Amino acid sequence: MVDSASLQFVSPYAFEAMQKVDVARLAALSDPELRLLLPCLVRMALCAPADQSNAWAQDKKLILRLLSGVEAVNSIVALLSVDFHALEQDARKEQQLRWIYFIGIIHMISSNSESILVSQLQHGLTLEFEHSDPLRRLRLALSELLAIMNKVADSNGEFFLKSSELFESPVYLEEVADVLCILQAELPSLLPIIEMAEALLHVRNGEWFLCLLVANVPDSFSEVCRGLIKNGERQDEESVGGRRRTEALRQLCQMNPSQALNIRAMVVEECHLPGLGVALTLDYKPDMADEAVSPLVSYVSGLLLGTNGKVRTWFSMFIRNGQQRKRESSSVLWQMRRQLLLELVAILPRSRSTHVPNDTDMDSESSSGYSGLREEHVVKASALLRLYCALMGIAGLRPTDEEAEQLLQLMTSRPPATPAGVRFVSLSFCKLLAFPALVSTPEQEQLMVMWLSWMIKEEEYFESAAGVSASFGEMLLLVAMYFHSNQLSAIIELVCSTLGMKIAIKPSSLSKMKTIFTQEIFTEQVVTAHAVRVAVTNNLSANITGFLPIHCIYQLLRSRAFTKHKVSIKDWIFRQLCETTTPLHTQLLPLIDVYINSILTPASKTNPEATNQPITEQEILNVFQGLAGGDGGKVRSQHTITTQLLILYYILSYEEALLANTKTLALMQKKPKSYSPALMDQIPIKHLIRQAQGLQQELGGLHSALLRLLATNYPHLCMVEDWISEEEVTGTLPLLRKMLLTSSSCKYSQTQLREAFQNVLSGGPRLLRILEHLTLLSAGDLIPYAEALTASMGLLLEDGVSRRILQTVNKLWILLLLWVMTVNALQPLVKLLRQQRYTQNDLMVDPLIVLRCDSRVFRCPPLMDITLHMLNGYLLASKAYLNAHLKETAEFERQAQTVSNLGLSGQPDTPEVTREELKNALLAAQDSAAVQILLEVCLPPPQEELQLGGGGGADSLLRSVQSAPGIPMRKQVGDTGAGQGAQGEREAEGGLLSDLREVQCLICCLLHQMFIADPNIAKLVHFQGYPQALLPLTVAGIPSMHICLDFIPELLAQPQLEKQIFAIQLLSHLCTQYALPKSLSVARLAISVMGTILTVLTRAKRFAFFMPTLPCLVSFCKAFPPLFDDVMSLLVQVGQVSAADVTTKARDIDPLIARLQYMRQKPQEIPLSESKYSLRKRSAEELGRADPDVQLCYQIEATFMDIISSSTQAL
Repeated sequence: MVDSASLQFVSPYAFEAMQKVDVARLAALSDPELRLLLPCLVRMALCAPADQSNAWAQDKKLILRLLSGVEAVNSIVALLSVDFHALEQDARKEQQLRWIYFIGIIHMISSNSESILVSQLQHGLTLEFEHSDPLRRLRLALSELLAIMNKVADSNGEFFLKSSELFESPVYLEEVADVLCILQAELPSLLPIIEMAEALLHVRNGEWFLCLLVANVPDSFSEVCRGLIKNGERQDEESVGGRRRTEALRQLCQMNPSQALNIRAMVVEECHLPGLGVALTLDYKPDMADEAVSPLVSYVSGLLLGTNGKVRTWFSMFIRNGQQRKRESSSVLWQMRRQLLLELVAILPRSRSTHVPNDTDMDSESSSGYSGLREEHVVKASALLRLYCALMGIAGLRPTDEEAEQLLQLMTSRPPATPAGVRFVSLSFCKLLAFPALVSTPEQEQLMVMWLSWMIKEEEYFESAAGVSASFGEMLLLVAMYFHSNQLSAIIELVCSTLGMKIAIKPSSLSKMKTIFTQEIFTEQVVTAHAVRVAVTNNLSANITGFLPIHCIYQLLRSRAFTKHKVSIKDWIFRQLCETTTPLHTQLLPLIDVYINSILTPASKTNPEATNQPITEQEILNVFQGLAGGDGGKVRSQHTITTQLLILYYILSYEEALLANTKTLALMQKKPKSYSPALMDQIPIKHLIRQAQGLQQELGGLHSALLRLLATNYPHLCMVEDWISEEEVTGTLPLLRKMLLTSSSCKYSQTQLREAFQNVLSGGPRLLRILEHLTLLSAGDLIPYAEALTASMGLLLEDGVSRRILQTVNKLWILLLLWVMTVNALQPLVKLLRQQRYTQNDLMVDPLIVLRCDSRVFRCPPLMDITLHMLNGYLLASKAYLNAHLKETAEFERQAQTVSNLGLSGQPDTPEVTREELKNALLAAQDSAAVQILLEVCLPPPQEELQLGGGGGADSLLRSVQSAPGIPMRKQVGDTGAGQGAQGEREAEGGLLSDLREVQCLICCLLHQMFIADPNIAKLVHFQGYPQALLPLTVAGIPSMHICLDFIPELLAQPQLEKQIFAIQLLSHLCTQYALPKSLSVARLAISVMGTILTVLTRAKRFAFFMPTLPCLVSFCKAFPPLFDDVMSLLVQVGQVSAADVTTKARDIDPLIARLQYMRQKPQEIPLSESKYSLRKRSAEELGRADPDVQLCYQIEATFMDIISSSTQAL
């Protein structure tokens, strides 16, 4: 026997020469090296080549010359002279024979048994091999190899070591290797190289044979390695077979080192043979060594810290299993640990000092004998720390005393003040928290305390010298705060996120560190006082990673440490908000929320004054200075848009939290001051939201949070119509037009704009040119022109102003949305002379101020569009304002009432219900008044003069609404001034294209939105009533009018005759517009109600009721012909009653009843000459002097004729 370690393996140089068939390199090999490659070289020299080129012919001659002096070539040539076809036939017959024996449950024959390949052996296998001819040698080796391969196939994965003197005799190893190489080359189908490689693992010297076999077939290297890895064990160090397989693959990779990393990748891919991966890494010698991180650290870190959980579990099991065995120098795991320890010791400082260096020590560092961690070693030290954390926390490595000592020495070393040094200190600190068991002796504990004290002292120096915003000082402060608040889970999460790995840390293991932090290093008062002195992070954004002062302040605010120790934090928070930029840091919004909570909610009930101070109004105004801009200049502000949006978020969140905590604050008799409406008036909220919309990616969740707050508190600033209108102004076509601008600044000044407005009639083209140029500017660039634009809008009401100018002003207004300024600019001339100015608060209290504008606005569609937009917005704002006011004052008033009623019993708890009802009544009155005024605007001037006769009782309802101060009366709509007269003439000429028609369409659109948003408004308005002349317009122009069908039955049941008349007239138009089954049922009900009313009305009321409602029956019959009989019966009944009253006073002037009955029975026989026109003509001539009952009779007959005429035309 011979140890394979003493055998000569194929060198990498020789293997590369064989791979590339480099004859020159082969010629340079020594005789022992060349001897190992003879089988392949002899076959190349003797076999007919596929390459017929001259170059190969010359190389072949060189090979022949090289082989000519080697004696062993003759024996190989003799082996190649055998009839391999016959040999293969015999081998397959023997395999079949062995299989038959196996099926018959007879033990498989051994190599010494009778076989086809080998006859009776007279001597031992080795002697037989020595005395045999080439053919018998091939048969002997083939028989032995097939026996091993069959046994491997039947072993079910259990490893065995086959004793065979043929593969163990040191004298004949080379000859046996030659035979194996020739057999595999000539009989590849019988002896697949992968199966052959598996068989060789089960004999002694198998790895040597395997290397020679692969060296003579170099193209099979990857195939053989992959096969061995795929068939290998998951944990190779657990068994003899695994270790032999690992050693064989390791020898193969030493023979072909260029493929070592690829073989290692196969190991990781298959999750087999983890020891082989480590061994290959230990053997790997890169061409260019990386001074930062060694290959071993990179490889093991990648396995344990990678994203593949299967690989992590596989390698962790290798570490755990390897520790259970006794320490062996041959173990790959211990070789890895020894190498890692050597690398760790190599980068440790040369000497260590046990005192905390002060400034003088730092200056004379070299003279004191203290040597810190060298700068070139910091990155490697950080990588080693993370690796040991992964080994101990993920793979369960238990460090030896030597490893623990050296690790502690490395962790408590002092790196240079660089970004990498800051990172190293953070990692070391987290490793101490994750594995406190590393500190076991009092000396080690003292060393750790000194190192922590050094961290506290040097934190500011490191931050300034390293030029980083996230230093380890914030982490220290944060951990101290977590320890004080006993948030051990937060510390564990912090440690895991810093280390970049999930480690199972028991909270109980942190008890020692908690004691050190809370009692020796950081008391709570020290933490609070230190935190407020920490400088804010300049240009804070999400790009700055790590633990920052903002994390510390956030935790202290959550634990209410500032209020507990009476430390003001308001200035620090305001400075940090002013030092922010995009992309938004994720901790800013939670910081603002917890700060607001600390302002409103005391830390304890016993001390209600223990709260933080809010940001002052002056500080807030300073943030928004510059947004007004200069003359013709661009918007300028010293604060970024991020700061302004955060301050806006703070204000809105503060107001919302103030309302949400009203009940709690009332119980504590505490009422924090809210921000004044004047402050909100000076903040361009809409401009800021528009800016935020374009920065949604950079602002994270800030934009959506602002929209939520606006929808709750300022609904008029986030209406859907605004977004749609802005899309039209800021869409693709306007964007292409803006690309024509050579400069973002405007070439016109505010003064020029004012002058152009003053000369709007004579200088319209110049004004239009300026306005068109302004439309190309962004909303921010338009802000300086806001005052000039809105102050001059009243000049656009003059006659002769170009429609294009008005539409352009409308577009600009949509971009700016200057609500208050516009309301003040469009006031009537009287109010303008008095210089009466409204505020935002005035308009939210009374939204109808918007409609108390110059009456000419009602006939200027572009400006009316703006007015309606503002009205809709302020109606929404008024609802939010009243809800907030109710919530804000209710709890305090209830608390005061509770105090005043102490000792009294039987007091009903009804004030809240009463306040809520009053608020709803006020909102309903506002909405209905706005609708009624808008409906009046829809009346044309001639109709307004005749409204009293057409509106009936509904007109009185309108007059009661119009009597409110400030609401424009109907006559204001039709003022007969010079401008209005000319405008009326243009409308008469324009027909459907008139200004009145356009205004009516705009109003109908708004009413449709209001009715859909709250159907109760539609019900209230129609219960109040409005002029009957508007019914065709409202039913046709408001798509949501069909909802009136739901409450018309209730309106018919009202006791007032005027409301019943209005309901029937409304229903007649609805039936014509919406011929639905529901309309049919309501129409039947109306006819039935009319028949019932007929029996109870007096003579005067009967005339007042049926004269305006009888024409509605025609519409019922037109929409629903099945109602013909019911309507005819009703008409006959009304006619009979009216005719009876006539006969009591005088003779019947006309046989009305007989004629009605005849028309009802035979309508088709009525002559067309007696049409409704002749009847109406006769009625018109006689109505003036006829009795009311006679007039009603004529009206009934005319209604009969209209119904019959319409039905005849339909046929």
